[in-house]
Parts: sequence; C-alpha cells; structure tokens
Amino acid sequence: MNRPIAVVTGASAGIGEATARRLAAEGFHVVLGARRVDRLKVIADDIEGTAVELDVTSAPSVEAFLRAVPAAQVLINNAGGARGLSTVAEADEEDWRWMWETNVLGTLRMTKGLLPKLIASGDGHVVTVTSVAAYEAYDNGSGYTSAKHAQSALHRTLRGELLGQPVRVTEILPGMVETDFSVNRFDGDAERAAAVYQGVTPLTADDVADVIAFAVTRPSHVNLDQIVLKPRAQASASRVHREQ
Repeated sequence: MNRPIAVVTGASAGIGEATARRLAAEGFHVVLGARRVDRLKVIADDIEGTAVELDVTSAPSVEAFLRAVPAAQVLINNAGGARGLSTVAEADEEDWRWMWETNVLGTLRMTKGLLPKLIASGDGHVVTVTSVAAYEAYDNGSGYTSAKHAQSALHRTLRGELLGQPVRVTEILPGMVETDFSVNRFDGDAERAAAVYQGVTPLTADDVADVIAFAVTRPSHVNLDQIVLKPRAQASASRVHREQ
C-alpha cells in the first residue's frame, strides 16, 4: 500500500464520516472505526478504505482494532458525544461515566496505542476533535463540558510531551454542527434536537472535515495547535443569534 494511512474513529456518521471521505480524497488510505460496522463498510467501500469495528470505551475492542492497523501516519480522535442536559444537582452518574469513557479514556486508549506507529511513520499527526465546550462551561452541561475540558487537557499535554518527535498535534474545537450529535444527546428525540439549530445556519460535518484536512495537509514543520470554528451566528457556547 503506497498511500499513507489515516485512522478515523467515530467514522460511521457525522464529522467522522465526512473526515474519512475528505482524507480519502486527499490521498490517504483510511481505516474507519466505529461500532456500527454495517454503516462503516458502506462508507469504506465508497472510499476504498478499511472498516474495522471499534468501541473506544472497551479496552479489548481498541486492542483488537490496533492489531488490524499495520501502520499509521494520522489519527483522528473523533469518537465522542454527550448524554443528557441536566444540572449538577440532577446529574446522572451513568451519563457522566459514559461521556468520560468515550471522550477522555477513548482518546487516551487510541492515542497511546497508535503513538508508536505514528512516530515510526516519520511524519505522524494526532488530531483530536473536542468542542467549544472544552474551554467554556454552560448551565446543564457539566457532564459534557467537564469531559471535553479533560480531553483537551490530555491533548494539550501531549503537545509538549511529543516535542522532538516527528508527530504533530492539532485540536479541533467546533461550535454548533448539525449532525446526529443532538439526537443522540437527547436519546433519539428528533424534535428537541432540531430546536437546537432553529433560526441558525450551523456548521456542517463537511465544514469541520475541511478544516481537519487543511491541518493534516500542511507542511510537516507546520503545527496548527488549536482551531476553533463556529457558525457566524454563534459567539459562544451559550450566545447565539437566531433568526425569527
């Protein structure tokens, strides 16, 4: 295989799928990981990539996935998500546990496991998709914002620890992106999810994939440390202009 290999987690939909498609167009052989294997295989067939089942909350699943990846130049830590929108006083510990397992420990497992191959490539790149919630706190979002803050801290720590190694480290911090994120957050309530974007033109998964691809395809001496992107109508996690 002559093409460099890029690994994308959470690649069965949304930002992960869009990023896999975009990196394939940029000349990468993409290894797609997610739990929904049937959906993964359809995408992988479209882009001549490789679909491998992956649950980042499971150490054995991550280990099996890593055994299926012979080499890697790029890792896109995209798997993540939110559950619920409750106050601290009413927090559901199981929702918190899932968010921390997925966003924080999932990123740790994948990054730790692939680092030797990324270093061995001679020009590796770790891209972690966090959120504006990684630097802002907002009411009813403590489970998600705390997990994203921790994920961001992990990633930013890695930036210093890899100095001198041939690996770049980029954090992508999107604001409002219309994917199935909100539907999942609200346990399948499509109407409630749609209300999140009412009166706003949000970012699309392709918008975020464009930025990821831009970061990955810069010359190897150029490291884009953090990229924050939001819709024009969004100033912060909680401040949005909505058209009537």
